[in-house]
Amino acid sequence: MSGVALVTGASRGIGRAIALRLAQDGFDVAINDLPSQQAALEEVQAGISQLGKRSAIFLGDVSVEKEVEQLISAVASQLGSLDVMVANAGICIPKPFLDTTAEDIRRLLSINVEGLFFCYKHAGLQMIKQGKGGRIIGASSMAGKQAVKFLGAYSASKFAVRGLTQAAAIELAKHNITVNAYAPGEFIEIRPSLRRNVTS
Repeated sequence: MSGVALVTGASRGIGRAIALRLAQDGFDVAINDLPSQQAALEEVQAGISQLGKRSAIFLGDVSVEKEVEQLISAVASQLGSLDVMVANAGICIPKPFLDTTAEDIRRLLSINVEGLFFCYKHAGLQMIKQGKGGRIIGASSMAGKQAVKFLGAYSASKFAVRGLTQAAAIELAKHNITVNAYAPGEFIEIRPSLRRNVTS
């Protein structure tokens, strides 16, 4: 495989793992996260470089459409194209249903739903412009299939991801663009330093 992939929320966890796996599979990888995650992104970039692939860091907030539009344009300009979009960035605010605030809802939806929508939209527009199809992938969750106690608002945001993904897949199919979502369950993240100690 080859081409250029963009992964949002790539500084740690699932996003980091996806970015490194895409590089392992032959892709050049653009990685994105908030400015506060610069140092962590540099570690991921180093890992991609060790795999012999090109990488570039793009800082920005996916919940701001203009920043996403600029992000997509910059990736295509600097790395030559955008072939795979992984809209991974997201947050979780665990709270009992009755303790969840309007601000909690707004924050979850702005990142998990609006941010993903902006990535789908502008990646789709870029891929149509390129005229060679592409792959768009979004972060859902097992909580987007079955609601989870203390994760009501988060579950709602991930149910929304499923709907957006299915609608985008239907509309973009004629452009040879596939749109899918992955739905991980619980996981434990092992920090790179601990992983080195375990394997040495």
